[in-house]
Amino acid sequence: MAFSASVSLWAFALSFYFCVCRCYFSVPLRIYSGKFNVSSSAVDLTPVRRVALTSDGNGLSLASDPTGTVNFLDMVNNLQGDSGRGYYIEMSVGTPGQKLNILVDTGSSNFAVAAAPHPFITHYFNTALSSTYQSTSRTVAVRYTQGNWEGELGIDQVSIPHGPNGSITINIAAILSSDGFFLPGINWQGILGLAYPMLSRPDSSVEPFFNSVVQQLGIPDIFSLQMCGAGLSASSAADPAGGSLIMGGVEPTQYQGSVWYTPIIEEWYYQVEVLKLEVGDQNLDLDCREYNMDKAIVDSGTTLLRLPVNVFNAVVEAITRSSLIQDFSSGFWDGTKLACWLKGETPWRFFPKLSIYLRATNTSQSFRITILPQLYIQPITDVDGTLNCFRFGVSSSANGLVIGATVMEGFYVVFDRDQRRLGFALSSCAVNGGVALSEIAGPFSAADVATNCSGGVLREPLLWVISYTLMAVCAMVLIILLLLLILPCRCRYRSGEITDESSLVRHRIK
Repeated sequence: MAFSASVSLWAFALSFYFCVCRCYFSVPLRIYSGKFNVSSSAVDLTPVRRVALTSDGNGLSLASDPTGTVNFLDMVNNLQGDSGRGYYIEMSVGTPGQKLNILVDTGSSNFAVAAAPHPFITHYFNTALSSTYQSTSRTVAVRYTQGNWEGELGIDQVSIPHGPNGSITINIAAILSSDGFFLPGINWQGILGLAYPMLSRPDSSVEPFFNSVVQQLGIPDIFSLQMCGAGLSASSAADPAGGSLIMGGVEPTQYQGSVWYTPIIEEWYYQVEVLKLEVGDQNLDLDCREYNMDKAIVDSGTTLLRLPVNVFNAVVEAITRSSLIQDFSSGFWDGTKLACWLKGETPWRFFPKLSIYLRATNTSQSFRITILPQLYIQPITDVDGTLNCFRFGVSSSANGLVIGATVMEGFYVVFDRDQRRLGFALSSCAVNGGVALSEIAGPFSAADVATNCSGGVLREPLLWVISYTLMAVCAMVLIILLLLLILPCRCRYRSGEITDESSLVRHRIK
């Protein structure tokens, strides 16, 4: 068994080498492990929090020096919007500055702004009016499963009124045409991709926005995100939805208790390792690789909690078993129908909690993040002033598990890129009627799950099939090239296509 597996792996490696030496392939990467859990709750903080590029001893940047250049308190509440229409931040682009609202998206890496009129946006970035705008004469096109945009790459100055002090020179994709990207009812005119260079279009040489901020302003390579649209707060005029994007560290007033960390196992999306899911007290008892097939990511640009098909079906079945509602319409689960109750009644008591177990940075342990029904049974609209209607905040996915706004609204999420880890703490705004809408617990033993849940299940016969197929294809290509006496195939320019639905806000409230 071991010998044949070794031979198959060598065959696969050789066939892959002969192909990739001439042609372009895109290959997903895998795995990293680190350290476990840190709390900053015991640190004595001064009333004015300014980052000193220091640490609490565990790599967690704290705001404690009034002589610093970044005032975290100035960044509190710098986001507007909600999960349905996206969370966005005000930015000033060009010279003189043109103010635009920019969608915050941890599931992509381009900074792109509307640079031409569009019927669904009120204004756009006029490159001709900026004395510092420079075109690079490179085109860029990003095509999503639902929507796309095209434009040109340029360079210009950007500042953030409620962000780090100073202006930075960054790569800008000027959107000249789009289809299905800008939608009715939105109040943003561009997108701020906060993921890694691997997702940049047209290629990874286009430095993402936050990488430029860290380099030019010298702040720590860490940002944190609070999204305050949880429960009914999005519809309350007294408590409007919004949130905070803290660049350079964490702001302790935005969370309660400890920060629990999970490793970033691959630096493209913010990919994490999910060990298991629970519905109420029911463990779904699936192979942990089911949860991570083909990836599990944390993405602020996705509205819902998206689950691989097998996992989604198991969750719906478990909720149906534990729900107090009999004969519930299947249209509610697949997102085609809303469920309505009489005004004044709420459905949340009928549904269980949902829990996601993440591997801790001490890889033999895990911790659990839990959301209450108020986060995944989401109020949408009322009918005739007599009914309140709700949607199911979970959907099936053909391309991985996505922890989107449905879950993120319950937590303060720390994107600690320097330590290659993501942190979760209880969000101070995830409260409705005095009830906390999220929970964190741990540590738990991870001994009952595989040592690597993020790896794909490739069995030995499949490796042989792939090896022989690749060798056959390469042989055919070489023969054809020799017969036709043409130049070897050249590396193709990336099309910029992103087939992952999680890279944009989905299921927006129209």
